[in-house]
Amino acid sequence: MSSIGGLKFQVDQTHLKSLAKAHEALETKPSTADFSQRLADGLKSVASAQNEASALGTAFEAGTEQNLAKVMVAQQVSSLGFQLTLNVRNKALSAYKDIMNMPV
Repeated sequence: MSSIGGLKFQVDQTHLKSLAKAHEALETKPSTADFSQRLADGLKSVASAQNEASALGTAFEAGTEQNLAKVMVAQQVSSLGFQLTLNVRNKALSAYKDIMNMPV
């Protein structure tokens, strides 16, 4: 039972580190960026999260990474980022279709 508690502690610590990293990134970004720049930054962030998750997964399979919690959290962050990107794309496409179907 103590190994489960230790694993939960590792997951919590990794989650706190990722939240601190995201908070720091928000504070360093200029607030005057336009929409296209923010969208491009978001896509780059999602791509980097996917690359990191892939690298951690490969390292875990090779035996160089021992922290399974870190690998799992990175994969979840990557998955959530992809789902968010997909939903934003779907909303933008839906808005475009609505605009195109408006009578002139």
